[in-house]
Amino acid sequence: MAQPRSDSPAAWSATAAAAAIRAGEARSEDVVAACLERIAERDGEVHAWTHVDPERALAEARRRDATPAVGPLHGVPVGIKDLIDTADAPTAYGSPIHAGHRPARDAVCVARLRDAGAVVLGKTVTTEFALFQPGPTVNPHDPARTPGGSSSGSAAAVADHMVPVALGTQTAGSIVRPASFCGIYGYKPTFGAVPTDGVRAIGPSLDTIGPLARTVDDLALTTGVLRGASAPEPRDRTPSIGFARTWEWERADVTTRAAIGALVARLGLPEVTLPAAYADLVSAQTTIMEAEAAAALAPEHRAHPQQLSAQLRELLARGLAVGEDVVDHARDHSARCRALLPSVFADHDVLLVPSAVGEAPEGLDATGDPLFCRIWTLLGTPAVAIPGLRGPHGMPLGLQVVADLDDDAAALAAARSIGDTLAQDAP
Repeated sequence: MAQPRSDSPAAWSATAAAAAIRAGEARSEDVVAACLERIAERDGEVHAWTHVDPERALAEARRRDATPAVGPLHGVPVGIKDLIDTADAPTAYGSPIHAGHRPARDAVCVARLRDAGAVVLGKTVTTEFALFQPGPTVNPHDPARTPGGSSSGSAAAVADHMVPVALGTQTAGSIVRPASFCGIYGYKPTFGAVPTDGVRAIGPSLDTIGPLARTVDDLALTTGVLRGASAPEPRDRTPSIGFARTWEWERADVTTRAAIGALVARLGLPEVTLPAAYADLVSAQTTIMEAEAAAALAPEHRAHPQQLSAQLRELLARGLAVGEDVVDHARDHSARCRALLPSVFADHDVLLVPSAVGEAPEGLDATGDPLFCRIWTLLGTPAVAIPGLRGPHGMPLGLQVVADLDDDAAALAAARSIGDTLAQDAP
């Protein structure tokens, strides 16, 4: 991955850019221009963006510079996943069916970013309807490998210093997995913490909006804006952390297990065994997601089946074929497992768990397995992907922390602590 000049505002975090703009030490126009220059330089290879309007973004930055700061993201450039409605840019949901579609209004999350002073640079690539058929985005660390999905463009754009923060969504592993593959932080808040109005529904009982960024401070800053008055209060103590292999542990690559095991030993983390009932949660999440996706995408499936990928048609067919009794059983099972969360976190505020099977796979015809993200999305817990580990080919390696429902502050604090430790090892 080519690095921007160290003095370039394109390399700044959102927190640093906001502070510099607020203090009069930098202009929003300069920060936005640096990001646009980086996009022009690199996006021909990375393909992270579906739509960028430099003139509109620079005009908005100049308007921000001409007015007093209106919010915590005043003048800061952001990217928006192409699953999320924007009134001033096309939103195609990763599908040719909706090419050129112009929503009537911004999604609530986009409106909140603008109200906080953010400058929207454009729309980032999503997989087809945020499921598994890839878009054109490549991994900025190795263009022969996937960036993950479905927040492919958001993860790649942030990792490649095209923008300091971008929005993603997660229905299975669509924030945490691409963040892990691209070597940045990704945050899936507690389910329901951020309103999804104006975001194309895929699995309404699972869909969650969250930011991808290069620092935990940027995750907290952005999510505070997205959540509004419900933003989590900072913790006044370091959370206690346990380690859970999860019931899927043996399906991780040997190198992944070795790297995480070495970190757990280094940090001296005690091991926590998840309840036996959790062994069935991956299957339950898959059943619910496919059934809900089949319902959500029914209009496109009926009217434009040939404009859907074969992979998506197969997924929707499975969702339509599953019986209501099977879906009800999966929902009941997930509710029982959610009720067990207080016991899971009885002795530790946070659990360190894998976030991906291994490094980003080679090839661009798939986005990788969301295996280690599914159960936490189903349970609705906050989850934060943490960069810093490396796999056998030098690529970023998946790691995440999860916390109990609504204890997002603990997850962010633990991510900061572990991330700082791993950053000390960076060359």
